[in-house]
Amino acid sequence: MTVTNVTVEKLHPFGVAVRPSQSAKAVTELPVERLRELVRTHHLLLLRGFASFTSPVDLTEWCGGWGEISMWPFGAVLELVEHEDPSDHIFDNSYVPLHWDGMYRKQIPEFQVFHCVSAPGESQGGRTTFSNTSAVLDEAAPETRRRWEQVTGTYRRKMEYYDSTAVSPVVATHPVGGFPVLRYGEPVPDGDPNFINHPDLEFTGVDPAELGRFHDSIREALYAPEHFYRHIWRDGDVVVADNYTLLHGREAFTSRASRHLRRVHVLGDPPLHNSALVD
Repeated sequence: MTVTNVTVEKLHPFGVAVRPSQSAKAVTELPVERLRELVRTHHLLLLRGFASFTSPVDLTEWCGGWGEISMWPFGAVLELVEHEDPSDHIFDNSYVPLHWDGMYRKQIPEFQVFHCVSAPGESQGGRTTFSNTSAVLDEAAPETRRRWEQVTGTYRRKMEYYDSTAVSPVVATHPVGGFPVLRYGEPVPDGDPNFINHPDLEFTGVDPAELGRFHDSIREALYAPEHFYRHIWRDGDVVVADNYTLLHGREAFTSRASRHLRRVHVLGDPPLHNSALVD
């Protein structure tokens, strides 16, 4: 990326970090077209050490330079912070299983933009997790991949903002690049009494006796160190993720920790219609 006064370095095992080589440089001074190229190439972008955003309005305005913003009933910005009496796990302090955003909505965003307003302490958990599904498929054994290709997931979820069902093959095609990606909603382990409002999941195309083996194999690959990135938040971090390629989730964190993220969805050009949505 040809931008002066910044450094670009690789994250492990995927993604890139951009940092200012001079202090007080603002995120808004960086050319969005170059940042977009980095996300599409490396799938994850961290902007750290820059002056970022002082309000949801500032964040929304910057995200508008990335493309059309996907609007929700609450507006453009989702405040990801623990609620006093949460009705859904995204507003709790529990972990969030791997999934892709937009799976229950009419359009699937290409980019997720996260801004860290306040980070928890490093010992308090709350890392956001990402798995590179393109790499998972590239490195899967042929027999394992053929097993995954036979499976279809049906996902039903009701919450404040939607009541929807999505049906998707586990192995799908990237809508722009044409390469294979995984569209997999990770099941919540049975008997977890602390998980609020879990989705109803069903997987078909594999013998029921082999279903456990299927989930074990795909989860092992998604969480393998060479495919899996855990982001430790710092105040002011901006992370942009490729939602077409990655799955993401969240680690549990200490209740009442100062974890506060803001998230915006940016649609692709043209916007991607969600063909998996059935109602």
